[in-house]
Amino acid sequence: MKLLDCADIGKRPITEFDYLGEIRIPPSDADESTWADYVFNRNGAPGVLRERWYHRPTGRWFIFERDTLTDQIIGQVDASEVRYEEPHYEIPA
Repeated sequence: MKLLDCADIGKRPITEFDYLGEIRIPPSDADESTWADYVFNRNGAPGVLRERWYHRPTGRWFIFERDTLTDQIIGQVDASEVRYEEPHYEIPA
């Protein structure tokens, strides 16, 4: 059984968690093409992502940094510390 190791609640079966995806900031004031690119396209390259996870038994939300290549949780991030700069999109002329 796969376990997710959390600093707050220890090792728990992965089946107790819901994966809610990578934390990303949507583009502001985007045209349809830019918005579609944001919604449907991802980098997909292996690396470290910040992701939202929900632990159903405790009702707690977590933000984990996970290496998608090794599938290892690298660390837990406090939600108040999550800061992302808005990505810069090139608008075709």
